[in-house]
Amino acid sequence: MEEKALILMTYDLPREWQGDFLKEYRVILSEEDRKGIASNLMANLPDAAGIFCLLDDPIPAEIIHSAPKLKVISNMAVGVDNIDLGACTRRGIPVGHTPGVLTDGTADLTMALLLSVCRQLPKASRDAREGRWSGWNPTGWLGLDLKNATVGIIGLGKIGRAVAQRLIGFGARIVFTSKHPKDEAARELNARQVSLEELLRTSDIVCLHTALTKETAGMIDSSAFRIMKESAVLINAARGSVVVTDDLVAALESGLIRAAGLDVTDPEPLPSDHPLYQLENCLITPHIGSATYNTRRSMAEIALQNLAAGLVGHPLPHCANPEVYQASDS
Repeated sequence: MEEKALILMTYDLPREWQGDFLKEYRVILSEEDRKGIASNLMANLPDAAGIFCLLDDPIPAEIIHSAPKLKVISNMAVGVDNIDLGACTRRGIPVGHTPGVLTDGTADLTMALLLSVCRQLPKASRDAREGRWSGWNPTGWLGLDLKNATVGIIGLGKIGRAVAQRLIGFGARIVFTSKHPKDEAARELNARQVSLEELLRTSDIVCLHTALTKETAGMIDSSAFRIMKESAVLINAARGSVVVTDDLVAALESGLIRAAGLDVTDPEPLPSDHPLYQLENCLITPHIGSATYNTRRSMAEIALQNLAAGLVGHPLPHCANPEVYQASDS
């Protein structure tokens, strides 16, 4: 009898999410509460046919080289910056990801962050709870209006576009940056495509929805904050490394910008004693953009479908490095 293929999983998914996907495989789960490949998984890398991992599990080239039988890596995330994609492609190993499914969840969370920060909801709630609400105050807890505000979206992909559609209902004006011309999207959203410098200079609210690449890493730094309005709000629901964290702390402390709402940070998770937590003008949530029941379950199902396809040599439904198939065809 042929031995079942071995899968290493860094996280044990709820049984109702797994369905019957994993029944025909041998599965080894991480025995350590840590990110990445735990020691018990490391010991089984030589026999592993598949790896199921999360967005903050580093999968460097050393891990890939230590798994000679590896056929597929399935990442339960849209981005794959935690995986050495080049090393996988050179080995002919497809990498699965879960695009599209978290668009609405992340767009909704972006709006929640944006509204909370613009209307000072965390501070207002804290002041009420701690006894600093003595009555109606004409100048207390003043916030920003979304109607007629200019919102700049950096990265008009699926999520950025979904955020723009939601903002239209609030009467906001939309400007955006993108690597490529997006005339159709501009017409649909009544938006203008502008340079990054113009977006930073003119926007009342800057929303980050760009992928993390060599070009975007650290793009929002001290020079960017100096261009932005002092009254501007920064919202980051993309990747923490798009923003230089120390520069953000300095900008918030000095008043270079008004406030920030972050669902992602660098590092992540952010240490509990980090200066950003001490700032009243910074709201941080623990990377929950996709944290709805339907979204997370759909992500798990897609990731398992990618895993199952790769284990039998079929094209992945959602492959982050499709060039592996071109190489095998040539």
